[in-house]
Amino acid sequence: MFSDSEQRELLDVANALADAAREITLRYFRSAGLQADNKLEAGFDPVTIADREAELAIREILAARRPNDAILGEEFGHKAGTSGLTWVIDPIDGTRAFISGIPSWGVLIGLDTGNGPVLGVVDQPYMDERFIGGFGQARLVAHGEAREIATSDCENLGAATLMTTFPEVGSDIERSGFEAIRDRVQLTRYGLDCYAYALLAMGQIDLVIEAGLNAYDVQGPIGVIQAAGGVVTDWQGQAAHNGGRILAAANAGLHAQALAILSRVAD
Repeated sequence: MFSDSEQRELLDVANALADAAREITLRYFRSAGLQADNKLEAGFDPVTIADREAELAIREILAARRPNDAILGEEFGHKAGTSGLTWVIDPIDGTRAFISGIPSWGVLIGLDTGNGPVLGVVDQPYMDERFIGGFGQARLVAHGEAREIATSDCENLGAATLMTTFPEVGSDIERSGFEAIRDRVQLTRYGLDCYAYALLAMGQIDLVIEAGLNAYDVQGPIGVIQAAGGVVTDWQGQAAHNGGRILAAANAGLHAQALAILSRVAD
C-alpha cells in the first residue's frame, strides 16, 4: 500500500509528532502548581494545559507536513482530510497518572487507513522510551538505542500475566468478564494506562483487557502490538480500532482462550 519512501516519510512524521509532544509534556510533568480541569459534570475526567498544548503542537506539524490528512484528537476533535489517512492522537493517555506524578502515561499516535492503524506510537517521555510499530517492524527506542521487540510466546492462560485498568473503568457486567479471566491467569496487575500495552508489545506481559475506550486510546497501541506479533480485538473478536471493549493478547492461541470467555459477556 505504501512505498518505501512513503513509509519513511510517515515514520519520520510520527517521530516528529512524538518529539513535539514529549518536549511539552515533560515541561509540565511533576511541575509545581499544575492544575487539572474536569471534563465531566459527574465523575472526574481531568485535562491539563499539557494535554491541550501537546495536541496543538501535533496539529501544527501535521498542518505543515501532512495537510491533506485527517486528524482525530482527544482534546480538539476531528479535522477532515482528503488523503484517506487519519492521524489518531491522544496527547496524554493517562492524565490521572500524569497529575499524580506517576510515569505510566504516554503520548499515543496512530495512523488509520479507515480499517485500523498501519502505524502506531506509544511514547513515554519521562522514561525516554518510544515504542513504534508499523510496516512489518516493531521497535523500542530508549536512551539513544533502538532494538526490535516482540510479544511473548505464552499460550497457556494459566501461565499468563494480565494487566487492566479495571475496576476503574467498565460496567458491572464488563467487570465480571474481566474477573473470569483474572481468576484463571497466573498474575494480574492493575493500572499503568497505555504503558501496559507497551509492556505487552515487548513481551513482558501477556494480556490487557479493558472497556469503555475511544479510538484515540487504542489506535497507537494497536499499531505497536500488531507489528510486534500480538492480536487486538474487541470482546467478540471483531476489529477494535474504534474503541470499546478491548482484548489485547500476545499471540493468537492466548487470544482465543481469553476470547472464548469474554465473548459470553459480549453476547
